Amino acid sequence: MVFDLPQICTLLQVPLTAAEPTQAPLRIDGVNTLQLAGGGDLCLAETSEQADAVQASGAGAIVVPEDFPVLSGSVLIRSSEPRRGFFRVAEAFAYVSEIQGISARAVIDPTAILGQDVAIGACAVVGPGVRVGDRCIIGPGCYLGPDVVLGMDSVIEANVTLHRGSVLGQRCLIHSGTVIGGDGFGFSWDGNRHRKIPQLGCVVIEDDVEIGSNCCVDRATLGETRIRCGTKIDNLVQVAHNTQIGQHVILVSQAGVAGSSRVGDGAVIAGQVAISDHVSVGPGARVGGQSGVTKDVPAGLSVFGTPARPIRDTLRELAALAQLPGLLKRINRQAGELVELGKRLEALEQQDRSGSCR
Repeated sequence: MVFDLPQICTLLQVPLTAAEPTQAPLRIDGVNTLQLAGGGDLCLAETSEQADAVQASGAGAIVVPEDFPVLSGSVLIRSSEPRRGFFRVAEAFAYVSEIQGISARAVIDPTAILGQDVAIGACAVVGPGVRVGDRCIIGPGCYLGPDVVLGMDSVIEANVTLHRGSVLGQRCLIHSGTVIGGDGFGFSWDGNRHRKIPQLGCVVIEDDVEIGSNCCVDRATLGETRIRCGTKIDNLVQVAHNTQIGQHVILVSQAGVAGSSRVGDGAVIAGQVAISDHVSVGPGARVGGQSGVTKDVPAGLSVFGTPARPIRDTLRELAALAQLPGLLKRINRQAGELVELGKRLEALEQQDRSGSCR
């Protein structure tokens, strides 16, 4: 796909006069960084501090803020929202799946219902009672178990597993290696061994959810595990049984949410955070990386540390902790001085006693 300057300005939603020079013979066939760009690439510079990098770049054109310095030799396209506009253009170059139609090597149960223009890769398995919406893409090696529902325009990349009864909404994107609807981790001790508790619920994922590679979203023991619309989940995230994840939540890599917990709308859970079972993280809350959440977090609060507590408190404690080595040295020095003072005092007392005896 190739765009000329007027077409790029249209995608950026700026007038042609925003480009300098406006008559440049421009052909853009990709996007790139300033350092790696070639003559067919569009780049982004967000601050005037990048002027030297822009001047040195081989990019065909650069999207810049309206107050960016004038530079010779570069095609600058000025925008009031350069970042947003740049990524609108980038969307035009987004990867398009090479899977076309239904592979002869896919296994599709005759009771499955496929919508229009569905693409299914080689070695994918579509089980009984599955319903696949229009324009869905199912990558090679995927498994869709009995009664799975896949909403329109969703993409399931290679080697994704959707276990029985899992429901995905429209425009979902599930990256390779993720398992949705596997058994929750439920056991009870019967006095002799851990007895498995049957996991009879399901997973419901609403519209516009994206889940990264090698994630696990477990089915509920009873009822449902639910991820609400617009939530984005990074790679290597664990969502346990009966968990409820709100709308537009961000879950960053290696975070884990234990069973029956709640994460409110718009919350941000940073990398390697552990959320204990039956805990509620309120809407808009933010949990810093590697924190351990052991009790409820109120809405809108930023917390950090293990156990997670208000970030200001944690930072004060960490600052105090950093002073401990110096404090210990002072204490040890003062302890030595006290010992010396004690010896001197004892010597003076002995002198006084000796004088009084004479």
